[in-house]
Amino acid sequence: MTSLVVENAVQQLRDHVRNAAERNVSLRLRGAGTWMDAGHPVDAVETLSVAEHAGIVAYVPGDLTMTVRAGTTLAEIRDTAGKHNQWLALDPHGSDDGTIGATVVTASAGPLATFFGTPRDLVLGVEFVTGTGAVARGGGRVVKNVAGFDLTRLMIGSWGTLGVVTEVTVRLHAKPASDRSFAIALNDSGIGRVRALLRRLPFKPYACEVVNTRLAGALLDTNHTTALIRLAGNAEGVAAERDAFGEIGVANEIDSSVWAKLRAIEPPNAAVVRLSDLPSEIERTWLAANTLDAHVHASPARGIVRVIARDSSQIAGLGANGDASNATRSPERLAGDQWSSFSKTRSELDARVKQTFDPSNVLNRGILGESA
Repeated sequence: MTSLVVENAVQQLRDHVRNAAERNVSLRLRGAGTWMDAGHPVDAVETLSVAEHAGIVAYVPGDLTMTVRAGTTLAEIRDTAGKHNQWLALDPHGSDDGTIGATVVTASAGPLATFFGTPRDLVLGVEFVTGTGAVARGGGRVVKNVAGFDLTRLMIGSWGTLGVVTEVTVRLHAKPASDRSFAIALNDSGIGRVRALLRRLPFKPYACEVVNTRLAGALLDTNHTTALIRLAGNAEGVAAERDAFGEIGVANEIDSSVWAKLRAIEPPNAAVVRLSDLPSEIERTWLAANTLDAHVHASPARGIVRVIARDSSQIAGLGANGDASNATRSPERLAGDQWSSFSKTRSELDARVKQTFDPSNVLNRGILGESA
């Protein structure tokens, strides 16, 4: 009975998309709606929600894989996997109230990406409904299955413009015996030293974020630029790794709740933009971002600096010229009229892929800047 209900739900989504294409009506795709206030411009007449299409489809703890419907929240995945001492190592900014479908199509990731990578590294397969109403699958439900892997990666980060994701298979990891967090106070140029140390270390921390003085004050009530470090494994290994970070300062243990606070730090009306460049350019990108009176944090190992400003007018020109001119600017939250300053010309290849999967331009029209 359950499989029949699920099949009917997918058929309903398929029929909805087909009907919209026949009527030339554009659809805005919606998960839990936790990012609907981010300001992304979408030229849509109707909203298609997958929030009710939720639940665990298959979980094989021995294989460290789980297949879930797109509307399943990260919290449900966490709680289910936790019963077997496993977890999905994705911590996108926001909270675990968000859905796996939205996490995948936006390619959202957080500090854990330093060690575990992004959704492209943790998603094994997807099922989706194309803009023509066809139901397709990419990848599989086992770690070694690579059939259609490129199709799976194509859907990740597509922002729902190529298909309505209905099901996702993810790779899980065993929880470590010891999982501890530390803070190290830095001077203004300390981010370069952190990056240099990360290159030399024979291990990777689970997470390593540098937060500026303003953000450190909000998270830890301190007035120093601070490196937040998450180390995990066995107790002896974690202790040795902590000592290795002593090269850049004293590692004081802090409560692990700091990571949840960091994920949820931006208020609803904030403007958020990521600056991405080569990790070797992290100091230049960091200094450019810190010209604003804003919360700023960086992943030195990945070359990413994330800026959380009070409003969109404060951030519109960030990185457009000057010291961060080579950085890729990726907005996350902006006022609707500010997105045009970050828009990019879509390539011919992008247009051809869109035409293949959604020839009527029904799905999330305009969300990536393409012409409506």
